[in-house]
Amino acid sequence: MNFLRTLGAGLLALSTMVGGAQAQSALNEILSGGVLKVGTTGDWNPMTMKDPATDSYRGYDIDIMTELAKDLEVELEFVATDWKTLVNGIVAGKYQMTGSASVSPSRMKVAGYSDSYISVHFLPFTTSGKVGNYDGWDSINQPDVKVATTLGTSFEKFVREWFPNADIKVVEAPARGYQEVLAGRADVFITSNIEGATLTEKFPQVAAISVDEPRSPTPIAMLLPQTDQVWINYVNSWIKLKKEKGFFEATAAKWGL
Repeated sequence: MNFLRTLGAGLLALSTMVGGAQAQSALNEILSGGVLKVGTTGDWNPMTMKDPATDSYRGYDIDIMTELAKDLEVELEFVATDWKTLVNGIVAGKYQMTGSASVSPSRMKVAGYSDSYISVHFLPFTTSGKVGNYDGWDSINQPDVKVATTLGTSFEKFVREWFPNADIKVVEAPARGYQEVLAGRADVFITSNIEGATLTEKFPQVAAISVDEPRSPTPIAMLLPQTDQVWINYVNSWIKLKKEKGFFEATAAKWGL
């Protein structure tokens, strides 16, 4: 039995002594059932990307979750979800955790978070043919500018907050805001610096809009059941240990983060 699985067993024993929380912990469910269920959207490059042909996932998140399941000595099962139901899946017990998600007050009302292990900030993008039309954030907040975003994402919240005068087009997953812009059905989308870098590399016609500075620097963490302190403690201890061993840094470098 490896150290991390032993840690999990110790946390469960402690929870039993102090309050009988063992039966309520996702950690007990994972260890006894032999499966870690992770909710993932499969549409956030390079964090989680689904290949429909093989029904498999790859990306930064996928490597993180694979390593966690290996240390728990259990199988890993990815549960398909989308951004508008990501938190609901945690609350309903459809999965014991999610991959990376931005930390937000609205999500914190009903779900817990792990410690953060990476952060992002947000930038606006358009196509190379339109990039000359914009100069800074204010130039986007105009009635004749159509800004595309995906329902239920942090991006939707930011778009509504930052561009109240713009023509906002909300699409539902699996559609994405950047796809609307590429198709000519919208002018601008916002995304994280992480995804933006991958999109400009993949699509030469995607161009970053020049701004004075990025907006809303945001920590990224895993969503967890809000009241399950045993499971939260385990995940946080695992993150700390893996940071010390350089795992997160190496994984980020692999995916160009």
